[in-house]
Amino acid sequence: MKKNTHTNLLPKDGKAFYFGKIFSEKEASNYFDILLKTINWNNDVAVMFGKKIVTKRKVAWYGKREFEYTYSKITKKAQLWTPILIELKEKVEAKTGETFNSCLLNLYHTGSEGMSWHSDAEKDLKKDATIASLSFGAERKFAFKHKESKETIALFLQHGSLLTMEGSTQKHWLHRLPPTKKINSPRINLTFRTIAMP
Repeated sequence: MKKNTHTNLLPKDGKAFYFGKIFSEKEASNYFDILLKTINWNNDVAVMFGKKIVTKRKVAWYGKREFEYTYSKITKKAQLWTPILIELKEKVEAKTGETFNSCLLNLYHTGSEGMSWHSDAEKDLKKDATIASLSFGAERKFAFKHKESKETIALFLQHGSLLTMEGSTQKHWLHRLPPTKKINSPRINLTFRTIAMP
């Protein structure tokens, strides 16, 4: 496994590493344009307080096979990898030394669209597996909050950058993408994950 020389962002109970930009500005913008045009984007659907909510944010779910994945009480079926997603997956795997079999993509049209506090601890995910998050487009603030101490840590995710969340992070920490009125341009986020094989 590739040795990670980056500093852990979390003071305890987990590991999160920010690799910064792993693509040039030109490469990142090219990937953004291709993903925006070629991914089969759909509005996300979630069940909150017993009601079905359709978000402005759009999502897409891809994998090495047609995995079923349940979060927010909604089950989705993965579409098969596209060539561009395989290319990005291999680049992320080379950087992290990890392997991934699926990817959840999010398209935030403006800063008004975000994600509330949550942890990626669904039963379909392999326990304590690394989640690798690629960001393209608008630079956005990303925050962690410890579930018990409520300590928070925040950083800005740059265009073409990589963040990993590893080990027991999902057990002990929440994370979110806070909305902001200051940003009017879109952001695409890819979270490479490992679904536990049945």
